[in-house]
Amino acid sequence: MIGLLLVFLLAAAVCARLGVWQLDRSHQRAELAAQHEAAEQLATGPESLGTLLPPQSTFPGELVGRQARVEGEYDAAGQLLVTGRALDGRTGYLVLTPLHVIDDGTDGASWAGLSGSPVLPVVRGWVPTPDDAAALEVPDGVVRLTGYLQASEAAGEEVLPPGQTDAISTGELVNAWGGPMYTGYLVLLDSDPPQLSAQDGGPAPLPRPTIEGGTGLNLQNLFYALQWWVFGGFAVLLWLRLVRDEMRGVRRPTRGDATAGIAGLPAEIDPPASTSTH
Repeated sequence: MIGLLLVFLLAAAVCARLGVWQLDRSHQRAELAAQHEAAEQLATGPESLGTLLPPQSTFPGELVGRQARVEGEYDAAGQLLVTGRALDGRTGYLVLTPLHVIDDGTDGASWAGLSGSPVLPVVRGWVPTPDDAAALEVPDGVVRLTGYLQASEAAGEEVLPPGQTDAISTGELVNAWGGPMYTGYLVLLDSDPPQLSAQDGGPAPLPRPTIEGGTGLNLQNLFYALQWWVFGGFAVLLWLRLVRDEMRGVRRPTRGDATAGIAGLPAEIDPPASTSTH
């Protein structure tokens, strides 16, 4: 019983620690969302991409939704469609196009030690079907873009037709487009020269990215914390139940006991006395 107690206490301690970790995550996401909102309110306009996010640097969470400006040339041959993305209640595709950066506001200083000019994934908008995307024209020449920053996603898992992906993962895109690459992507807000509007057959614009969770505690992480604490309490209660049963002398039923319980008869029945006839 002491050995079981140590095992259950270890399990309870692990569950308690995981619960505290989830609670910390809840606070961190709330603080990050608050920082994100404060930064957006203080921002007076788009900043140069290289100042906010140098290529191949870690993407800070507070940059989600920040406006950035960059200059470069699209690579129409590398354009992809991101599947399963909803806009206004409809599921369709994001138009994802690589931009070979010419100027990110640092005169090339941000990639001076890298192998060349970086590539930036740009979400140009949303279309309902692949046929709508096929009809889109990719602007030629140098374009000056303004958009919202968003962090790279986890790698996709689906097997899709060529030209499609289920995730905007810079770790996967660098294999297809080459590098160096930024660790986030740009959701297009404005372009010079402008691309076609949705009314004229262009992709529909996307809203500004936001951090989920709001400014209060993140309820999902809070519920996860409660679940871990319940599991830890269950481990302790289970050991107390075993101790109580042991003190009451409860034992596992023998085979005879089980048979008797099923048949509703005593476990042992004396055979009837033999009678002799003359």
